[in-house]
Amino acid sequence: MKLYNSLIKRLLDIITASIGFILLFPVFTIVWLILMIKNKGKAFFYQERPGKDERIFKIIKFKTMNDKTDTNGVLLPPSERLTKSGVFVRKHSLDEIPQLLNVIKGDMSLIGPRPLLIRYLPRYNDFQRQRHNIKPGITGWAQVNGRNAISWEQKFEYDVWYTHNLSFLLDIKIIFLTFYKVFKKDGIYSVENDIVPDFTGTKPKQKQ
Repeated sequence: MKLYNSLIKRLLDIITASIGFILLFPVFTIVWLILMIKNKGKAFFYQERPGKDERIFKIIKFKTMNDKTDTNGVLLPPSERLTKSGVFVRKHSLDEIPQLLNVIKGDMSLIGPRPLLIRYLPRYNDFQRQRHNIKPGITGWAQVNGRNAISWEQKFEYDVWYTHNLSFLLDIKIIFLTFYKVFKKDGIYSVENDIVPDFTGTKPKQKQ
């Protein structure tokens, strides 16, 4: 696993992400143009996220929400800021395409735990923090095993399990399962299912 994780996985990331970006460039360009028009010149969304060993990097995604605020200048809830074009982009997972650039740069891998918000860092327990032992990914074991339909705790269980069982064959399995779920479109997309509540921390189990 060490050789694969330290060398082979990175090499495959560069090759696969580069080929993928070239093949998807026409789609990338069309989505970019549409969002440039719909979002008044803002097609991309940038946000700092923790990566491997909790090092901070800037993730890039297509911008699917507007910047509307309430009367106090506070951003409205995500469900109220998600645009119609953003719903389409998210439904077909097109918002993830720019992250191929993060993979090529080396901030991310194609497969790994999803990079979450910086404010979650102090909320992880020691077990959950192990998800940062490897690079975050565009897709991962948690994404093909429920994504937003499962609890935060279950997601972290899957994330940490992946860090301990990472292998070439497992990555191939996750890639195929990811494509299967994207193209199958099993179930009906909804804003409520796509936008999850904040992770506030895991409550310690009470003794019986």
